[in-house]
Amino acid sequence: MTEIKNDEKPALTSRQKKYLKSLAHDLPALVQVGKEGLSESLIEAADVELERRELIKVKLGKNSGVEKDLGGEQLAKATDSYLVQIIGKTLILYRANPKRKKDERIKLPKA
Repeated sequence: MTEIKNDEKPALTSRQKKYLKSLAHDLPALVQVGKEGLSESLIEAADVELERRELIKVKLGKNSGVEKDLGGEQLAKATDSYLVQIIGKTLILYRANPKRKKDERIKLPKA
């Protein structure tokens, strides 16, 4: 039996994921995973972009050597974000930022 920690964040509902996918559709990939893989500097770059925008796309390069499912989970965990979707070699990550101006925040639909 898997132990659930008290500090785990609640999962996104399918409705919330669908909403985030629609917002991410036209976004460019702001972070690119290269041959260094999921390096500390890449994680920091993803963290900065999540802080700035809340919703980002991450592109896995051909030479990155990162397996998309495992890499997506690891990057989401390292940046304390949600892995919304994996499309081909593109990951969509979301992390709410309560410090952003109220009118700039992404407002998720209720469950």
